[in-house]
Amino acid sequence: MENNIHHDILDINDVKTLVDTFYSKVQKDELLGEIFNTNIAERWPVHLDKIYRFWQTVLLSEHTYFGSPFPPHAKLPIEKEHFNRWLELFETTINECFEGEKAKEALWRAGKMADMFQHKIEHFRKIGELFIQ
Repeated sequence: MENNIHHDILDINDVKTLVDTFYSKVQKDELLGEIFNTNIAERWPVHLDKIYRFWQTVLLSEHTYFGSPFPPHAKLPIEKEHFNRWLELFETTINECFEGEKAKEALWRAGKMADMFQHKIEHFRKIGELFIQ
């Protein structure tokens, strides 16, 4: 899905373009595709709708997402390389489709979220190891 939009993320349609373009890359990616496709399976439409609402809330301050994004990711078999690839695909998507302050904010927030998720997953794994011993 190639886009030449190159304006800022202004409304829900832009959020949908971002999410759809990004996750089409993720689904086909050698490193990430199997993890996402296995864990989401036939629930892609529901997952994408949830992600639209997440980014709509975060970037546009239109509060449509209610929940906690971390728990579904807590037990995934992912490491630093997966987060790096996720961020690389996200940045590629932003650069292909958008420019402006909200686009920069989306990149910043994605980076912070990846860091936080990675650290929390590592923390929970260490706690789990303590209980196993």
